[in-house]
Amino acid sequence: MNNFLFRGTLCLFLLPAALCQAQTIKKFNLENLLKENKLIIFPKQDVTVIKEDAYNGVSVKGIAWLKGVTFSTGSIDIDLRGKDVFQQSFLGIAFHGIDTTTYDAVYFRPFNFHSADTLRRKHCVQYISPPDYPWERLRKEHPLVYENAVAPSPAATAWFHAHIEVGENEIRVYVNQSKIPSLVVKKLNTRNEGLIGLWTDRLGLNGDFANLVITSVK
Repeated sequence: MNNFLFRGTLCLFLLPAALCQAQTIKKFNLENLLKENKLIIFPKQDVTVIKEDAYNGVSVKGIAWLKGVTFSTGSIDIDLRGKDVFQQSFLGIAFHGIDTTTYDAVYFRPFNFHSADTLRRKHCVQYISPPDYPWERLRKEHPLVYENAVAPSPAATAWFHAHIEVGENEIRVYVNQSKIPSLVVKKLNTRNEGLIGLWTDRLGLNGDFANLVITSVK
């Protein structure tokens, strides 16, 4: 068997299917997206530029969708920074969005990262799928299934890195290059693609975002 056929056989029969699929990696300069009007910003939202050494990005209130970008399966890498103020910091990534009411999201509650309350520390990273599955319903009906502690736990006011893997049926979340996921959940809907954007709670609370990289699997 020649080398070409041998490599093809390995890909088909020995390696996981995901490794045989083509991947497209795209880095986004969030400051440039804002300047070029490539963030879909709704009225009353506040988006400002951040310039801090390796963290050149934006501070967002609400949802800022990436204009012209559709995400299906793959991974999302993003640096985030919240606040150490109880119930005043919720930030993450929305994906498979239809509009500002129908989407999936993975988000963090930094004020819980180092809480003295052990239960609150288990409420650090959350998956939701509104409007049918908001966090309130998931916590009531499936306690500690769709939210979990974060490990390693960053300082509440520090920048931290999130790596979010979105498969056809499963979502995994890793923090600060950990090889152990902080959250593993099954998707709660059948949507397989849609809008992707920066997400914060819609109560006028802002979050900081930088260094967005999207790896799409085809």
